[in-house]
Amino acid sequence: MMPVSVFGVKRAMTFRDSMGGRLRRLATMAPSILQCAAAAALAWVVAKDLLHHPRPFFAPIAVVICIGVALGRRVRRMAEMVAGVSVGVGVGDLLVLRIGSGPLQLALVVALAMAAAVLLDSGQVIVLQAGSSAVLVATLLPPTGSGGLDRMVDALTGGVIGIAAVALLPANPIALAHRHARVVLDELADALEGAAEAIAAQDITLAADALDKVRGSQKAVEDLRAALLAGREIAVLSPLRWNARARLRRYQAAATPVDHALRNTRVLLRRTLAAMRDREPMRHDLPARLRGLADTARLLRDELGAGAEPVRARQAAFAVAEEIRGVLDPDDGFSTHVITAQLRSIAVDLLVATGTDRQTATAALPPSHTPSPVPDPD
Repeated sequence: MMPVSVFGVKRAMTFRDSMGGRLRRLATMAPSILQCAAAAALAWVVAKDLLHHPRPFFAPIAVVICIGVALGRRVRRMAEMVAGVSVGVGVGDLLVLRIGSGPLQLALVVALAMAAAVLLDSGQVIVLQAGSSAVLVATLLPPTGSGGLDRMVDALTGGVIGIAAVALLPANPIALAHRHARVVLDELADALEGAAEAIAAQDITLAADALDKVRGSQKAVEDLRAALLAGREIAVLSPLRWNARARLRRYQAAATPVDHALRNTRVLLRRTLAAMRDREPMRHDLPARLRGLADTARLLRDELGAGAEPVRARQAAFAVAEEIRGVLDPDDGFSTHVITAQLRSIAVDLLVATGTDRQTATAALPPSHTPSPVPDPD
């Protein structure tokens, strides 16, 4: 009965963690959802009551695609939306008027509309919108008079209202960037802390758990990149957020090296597991170096959030780099050499994330004669 009970507890903990992550994601996306809903209603009112289009469904659809729950590239999505509707409605109108409606005609209309969209542009939105518009024209809304032109106007109306909503009711690009950067830097710090605990206790289970957690970190990195893309777009579109561009550049400069640090941490944890499985002794000062890097990641998180130059994080990273000089030992085993090499790489990554140029960051470390880091297959 005990294994079943433990399994049940683990499942409950996993579900709780998963639900907590979903709720945090909902909280992050809530402003965009509300913005999307309000702008969709406004687009419907404008197209129906001001432009007198009887069924202007493309207007709110364009808003949803333009603003989107997914972040970034809103202007491009508006252009793709309008182009997709134009292609789909144009091909649909032309063919349905000539060949009528039916399953074979529907297949032909959709295929030709999507093919035309692919030739026009490789964007996913334009291709899908062309296909769905062609379906609507061939089935529910056969062409009548100026219907095709009205639908294109509706799409343009919705797109313009979506862009206006972003410009006049903008999200805070700094808050958006920090929410996602905080998640990434917390995951990095937790992974480094987990490696330190596992090595200090020589506990293979702790090492495996830390590796499992950090393997999912790439999604957080992708979310951060999308948030930065959206933030740049907001800072360009909205005069209210022009003053955010300088702070936003700090996050943009940190994103790639922090991603590299996470990848190097995954390699480090895999070598830690290998060393423990092979019963390879590891130096007693490795946990302290790992904890120093974890503290550096947290300092970087806090200083970026405060809008300050990450001076303390840079000093902490330089201090760890200096301490790594004492870790190099030709008598260490292979996995320990690789772990040391990864420590060096992570220290350089964090220095670059604080604004240090890579040449200066690399020069802070002594020449290494350890084996090259194992490539990260993730």
